[in-house]
Amino acid sequence: MKYLRPLTPNYFSIDDIFATQERLPCKFLVPVHRLGFLDPSSENEDLAEGTSLELPLWLHRVHLQHSGDIWEILKADASVVDLHKLSIYFYDFGIYLSKMGHRESAAIAVTLPQTFKERFRQVMDWAHNSGTDPTVAQGLDNLERILFQEGHATRVQLDAWLNDGSRKITAADMVINHKKRKRAALDDL
Repeated sequence: MKYLRPLTPNYFSIDDIFATQERLPCKFLVPVHRLGFLDPSSENEDLAEGTSLELPLWLHRVHLQHSGDIWEILKADASVVDLHKLSIYFYDFGIYLSKMGHRESAAIAVTLPQTFKERFRQVMDWAHNSGTDPTVAQGLDNLERILFQEGHATRVQLDAWLNDGSRKITAADMVINHKKRKRAALDDL
């Protein structure tokens, strides 16, 4: 399987880099000096109190406005949510959010594996039964898409093996040679 990696943040992982680039709404509660360049609509050198921006996850210390309603929807029925629209790296991003120490982190840590479990069976069902329909994988995040591709490839390999299985199975040359040697040794006695 191509997606074998630990589920902990890795500084050198391109998937982790992409996951932490996800932008989140942020409201500054205090004035911030010399960071006015973060707000392209402002001509000031400083960011004023109450300024709202969207910043990448790696710049956030505490967040989670983004997650409010979506986690409740995932608890109700995870199979109807288009994870690709939420984030291409939904599960990686969710792992980061669950480790941020925010009041909703514990709920995210419970909902994320539950979501994966509910969607995994559906992803594998699509992988085994969808054929080559490209629209099936559109609502999947990166991890689910990789699992879908691996599941589909495995199904194709199984079908090929089952179709070739109608041939006559013969003993390996090594086994035949061993029997000949054994017979020759018995004849010498």
